[in-house]
Amino acid sequence: MKDRMTIRATATAARPRSTYRHGDLRRALLDAGIELARTGGPEAVVLREATRRAGVVPNAAYRHFESRQALLQAVRAAALAAVARAMEAELAALAPLAEPVAFARASVRAVGTGYLRFAQSETGLFRMAFATPVDVEQEPDQAKGGDSGLDPFQLLGAALDRLVDAGAMPPERRPGAEFLAWSAVHGLALLVIDGPLRGLPREQVDALGQRLLDMVEKGL
Repeated sequence: MKDRMTIRATATAARPRSTYRHGDLRRALLDAGIELARTGGPEAVVLREATRRAGVVPNAAYRHFESRQALLQAVRAAALAAVARAMEAELAALAPLAEPVAFARASVRAVGTGYLRFAQSETGLFRMAFATPVDVEQEPDQAKGGDSGLDPFQLLGAALDRLVDAGAMPPERRPGAEFLAWSAVHGLALLVIDGPLRGLPREQVDALGQRLLDMVEKGL
């Protein structure tokens, strides 16, 4: 009898946990929400499904996310941070350029390239990052930035500031330039993932992206 109890206790101890301690649950729910967004965009982020994937009953989630809206906000913040990290990775990969104008122009191109590549490789998270106010009513207050702490829009702004500092853009043309550049690049991204350019070979999309970035740089 004692041996049987010992075996049962050992089996119970070895069995993986199907639930999370209170301190881990928010992270588990957020991770589940991120995976739902990755595969299906903002429409797929449902609190009940996130709790199922986290291995807890639905009521347990409300300690951390009082509604689907709250979970959407947190997942969107994580998605924005992922976009920013993709842009930062392109910036980090730049070859050292001693000439300030060349580096400034390469920086603008890098943030645009990172943005477009993320839209193609992580389409669900890209849609989540730029969900409309109907889906997410308020800007998330945390986790918007990448490793630098800057969000995607701020990274673009910093790259444009480098153009001005290097003398490659007249200061009077700087105000509002990020809106123009962002509109052009975001528009191409949407055409590629949801519009008539969907299905184009990756090489062709990359070539179009570089031509667009040439146009943006010259237009600024």
